[in-house]
This record gives sequence, structure tokens and C-alpha cells, in this order.
Amino acid sequence: MSKNKHVSETPATQFLKQHKVAYAEHQYEYVEHGGTSETAKQLGVEEHRIVKTLIFEDDAGKPHVVLMHGDCEVSTKNLARQLNVKKIQVANPTNAPKHSGYQIGGTSPFGTRKKMPVWVEKGILAMDKIYINGGKRGYILSLNPKCLVDLLGAKPVEVANAHG
Repeated sequence: MSKNKHVSETPATQFLKQHKVAYAEHQYEYVEHGGTSETAKQLGVEEHRIVKTLIFEDDAGKPHVVLMHGDCEVSTKNLARQLNVKKIQVANPTNAPKHSGYQIGGTSPFGTRKKMPVWVEKGILAMDKIYINGGKRGYILSLNPKCLVDLLGAKPVEVANAHG
């Protein structure tokens, strides 16, 4: 892997520093459509510990942040049921960055452009350490998932579907 070069601050790291959250930075070679399996392989960690930050929109067009294990997919049916909405779907690639302020593949739940409700797969909160995007492609932060609840008010949901 390439030597760690200095990464300029992102809205995510500014947010975490402002709230005095301890985190470690990890860089990897971003691969288009490589997904979390590629990230996990490069960082040498279980894909289950890599947390995807996904932007969804409900039937009223309201954006939501959903945090999911890298090796799982979101059951939109279960998510809609737990959120008490008729329908929810992944925001289209032109809308997602407008809500989050981040490029697809570099979305972080911290320091988003709009304040959105944050939903986190329950199992993520049980981990001692997670790996989550730091606000740009090829840039991951490892931290304690407790800060998702403490800082973002993330609410646990059970909406994971295993890959396969």
C-alpha cells in the first residue's frame, strides 16, 4: 500500500475534532465499484466491521442516513416498516450528494450538508471498533461506534440482509 500521505481535513474530521472524538485514519487505493470488500481486503479487516454510509429517501422525498455492515444489504421493506413510511429507497446518485455534501464512495455520516435522521444496524453498535468513511474516497476512520448515537442521535434498526 502507498505511504500514508497527509489527508486534508474533511467536514467529517472537522466535526469529529470539534466533538473531541478519538479516531485513527486509514488510507487505501479507491477502486471504482470495489465496495467494502475491496476496502476490507486492503485494510486487512473483516468486511463486517466496515460500515457503509447510505443515503435513502422516503416516499415524501425526505433523506435518511442508513449505516450498514459492509457485508450486508439493507432490506428496504423492513426499513420502511421500522420507520413507519410506505416506501424507502436508496437516493439516486444525483440526489445523494446534494443531501450529504459528499461524493458517492466518500460519504460519511459526520458533517453532512443537511441534518438527517440517522439509522444504524443494531449489530454495529455492539462492536468495539468500526471502520467508516472519513469524507472522501480512499479515506477511512476507525472509531468507537458509540459516537454514532452520542453525536448523531443514530437510532438502532434491524434491517440487514446478508449478501448472497
